[in-house]
Amino acid sequence: MIDLGRYEVWFVAGSQHLYGDETLAQVEQNTLRIAQEFQTSEQIPVKVVSKPVQTSADSIRQLCADANAAEHCVGLILWMHTFSPGKMWIGGLSVLSKPFAHLHTQYNRDIPWSSIDMDFMNLNQSAHGDREFGYICTRLGLDRRVIVGHWEDSQVHRDLGTWVRAACAWHDAQGAKIARFGDNMRDVAVTEGDKVEAELRLGYSVNGYGLGDLVTHVDSVEDAQIDRQTGVYDEMYAVAESLRPGGGRRDALREAAQIELGMRSFLTEGNFKAFTDTFENLHGLRQLPGLAVQRLMADGYGYGAEGDWKTAALVRAMKVMAAGLDGGTSFMEDYTYHLDPAGPKVLGAHMLEVCPSISGSAKPSLEIHPLSIGGKEDPVRLVFDAGAGPALNATMIDLGDRFRMILNEVDIVPPDESLPKLPVARAVWVPRPDLKTAAAAWILAGGAHHTSFSQSLTSAHLECFAEMAGIELSKIEKHTSISEFKKELRWNAASYRQ
Repeated sequence: MIDLGRYEVWFVAGSQHLYGDETLAQVEQNTLRIAQEFQTSEQIPVKVVSKPVQTSADSIRQLCADANAAEHCVGLILWMHTFSPGKMWIGGLSVLSKPFAHLHTQYNRDIPWSSIDMDFMNLNQSAHGDREFGYICTRLGLDRRVIVGHWEDSQVHRDLGTWVRAACAWHDAQGAKIARFGDNMRDVAVTEGDKVEAELRLGYSVNGYGLGDLVTHVDSVEDAQIDRQTGVYDEMYAVAESLRPGGGRRDALREAAQIELGMRSFLTEGNFKAFTDTFENLHGLRQLPGLAVQRLMADGYGYGAEGDWKTAALVRAMKVMAAGLDGGTSFMEDYTYHLDPAGPKVLGAHMLEVCPSISGSAKPSLEIHPLSIGGKEDPVRLVFDAGAGPALNATMIDLGDRFRMILNEVDIVPPDESLPKLPVARAVWVPRPDLKTAAAAWILAGGAHHTSFSQSLTSAHLECFAEMAGIELSKIEKHTSISEFKKELRWNAASYRQ
């Protein structure tokens, strides 16, 4: 569902006519060579398009207008090969609506000590050309990512790839549609928010739909479609005996298949990228969508439980960023703690809706069990443990005057023991720097109990995304201390309330 290969980023070098045609021709050639290097990089998942060297305010303004209008352009990588006077960039940067990264590099890696002359110096002067460009960006108050290093270095490729993935997610969010089946869980605060401000700031729209609209699609699913869908389940998962053909609960699996097909039909017809539901509004459905939500997330949809549209949008954004990377991304909830002083941990899970992309097993188990809330028939769900390794949790909250993203780097570990009576998908992790510090910082920042959980992404991906959105980011990681974190929150409050 998510194909980053259809997107492109424009690589643009700046110069001026002061140095003559021969120098400009060399700048053009070098720019094309670097773009070709990035185009073939395994770290950069989009097409890299080399654009003509920019030498005038008029051409820069036109370039930025063209980028704004280009359907598949997610952003620009800008580099000053020579000295490119900053005033030339004011008009273009003032109208540019796409994100850009400032690449601070130079064509040559080494100084040719024995042969260097002024011609070489005039051609290779990014060291101060990029400083001029940096000044005008700062003067204009533009958020951007500055990436420093030689263009052949693998770390530069990784840094650019991280930024590009965030740019793809930002591009995907512009005009995205999120469907809400029912409203928020009643009396819950953190899942509420300003949907108008979200569309203004983040680009996506959020609208509600009655369960009857969804049930119409569910009821229109034909038996032959259900037969094919249950066959897919039989092939993909370790199906519990009662759910297999001829089993006593096979009808419940068929009901789950019908719900999935109906939800897919609704979301596809409306061109939605994310959705929410709530166990308090299920009129017309016989069971809470569990398997359906898990499988839709695995195909790239964002999801938030209990009407949590901010988390649904963030899950979608993180799935776009993570497309093609190892590991998975899922809706998640901090559910309960293991407070043994010898090894404190968090058990993350939800009633049903955890994406199988994070599963550490080859075949998740497809099971049916009672659900003590919702008042419906027993729902079908996939049960598995998340694979071990580094991961992160992120959430988005509405503080009234701004949005704040909060993230916590964590390490997934195996459960201390098996969990035979816990019939849900789950992940066990150790927060960084430790559970006490991480939990206190999360609570001080106002972090939600719902998160987007990813084994694929790093903090840098979300930092880039937050910069593009112009929103606050609070990061909890191995160096976090509560005293410094409190200061950061106070500084942020003062900054965003100017």
